[in-house]
This record gives sequence, C-alpha cells and structure tokens, in this order.
Amino acid sequence: MHLFWEHGYEATSLAMLREAMGLTPPQIYNAFTDKETLFRKALMRYHQTEIGFALEALSAPVPTREAIRRLLLGAAEAYSRPGKPGGCLFVSGALATSPQAQAVADELKTYRKASEAAIADRLANGKAVGDLPENLSVEGFAKYLAGVMNGMSIQARDGASVEELRVLAQTALAALPAEGQNQTASSKE
Repeated sequence: MHLFWEHGYEATSLAMLREAMGLTPPQIYNAFTDKETLFRKALMRYHQTEIGFALEALSAPVPTREAIRRLLLGAAEAYSRPGKPGGCLFVSGALATSPQAQAVADELKTYRKASEAAIADRLANGKAVGDLPENLSVEGFAKYLAGVMNGMSIQARDGASVEELRVLAQTALAALPAEGQNQTASSKE
C-alpha cells in the first residue's frame, strides 16, 4: 500500500513490489493476478486503515459544524502523519495516473466521489435538523469541502506541515454558514 501511496500506480514497478513484499513475480501474480488487482486491494486496505478519521467525524453524534470541523482537522492530521507518505492515496494516486491506466483512475474517482457523497449526506442531515441554513446548497458545499480536502492532500504532498493544513481547515470551516445565516452574498445585494 505504501509504495502505491508514495509513488502512484504506474510508477510502482514490479521490482519495487517484489522487494517490498519479499515475493517473486510468479508469487505476486499467483496471489493477486496482476498489478491492477494488487492496487485495488491496496486501495481497500487504505480505506480500512487510513480513512477512519473521516468516517468517525461524519457519523459522530455532534452538531454538523463540529462534525465538519473534525473531518477537516482529521484530514490535516492524517495527511501529514510522520512516517507515511503525505496526502491522501485517493488524491495523489489520481494525479499520477495516465490515460493508459483509465480503469485505475476511475477506481480512484469512485473513492473520491463516495467521500463527497458522505459529506453531502452529513450536510443534508444537518440542514434537515436545523444545524445549517435552509438555503445552503448541500451539493455545492459538499463539492467545496471535497475540493478543500483534495487541496490539503496536495499541499501535504508538497510538504505542508500539520499546522499549515490546520489553517486551511479552519479557513474552510469559516465558510460554513451557521444556522440562522439564511442570506447569501447575492441575496444581500
């Protein structure tokens, strides 16, 4: 998983996998069929082991604003952990995928879209219980938050510190209107 996270799907060679796994090429192919299948298993493992902060934040029995705060600050922490590649595999993997690996790019997109949908669900629930203004565009704000998290991933990949990522998280959180803020900028004019 770490090789794909650090180098991307295409840049991770069979020789690198062989060395990291201690297996011969035939053993790798017998166990996983092909590199793409191994990559998909790595994505599942990443989802199971590295995304817990997001699942916990979005399912926490707290007001929506607090859930989003936990999500963004959790991303800042997760994307900058010492001893691990910076950023999110679902984002950095997509940046290092060529058109020849479209199936891999599509798989990564599926994970990112699922994350965006989970954010949208939490925002919709918050709107339904009155945590968020009625006029909030759930789809638009979910896309915004997903974009912020993708950007945080890239920043982490570029060496941003956890403190710098926390600033991004707090800035994004400031854009989330509180309940009762029903006017948008365009409706104030």
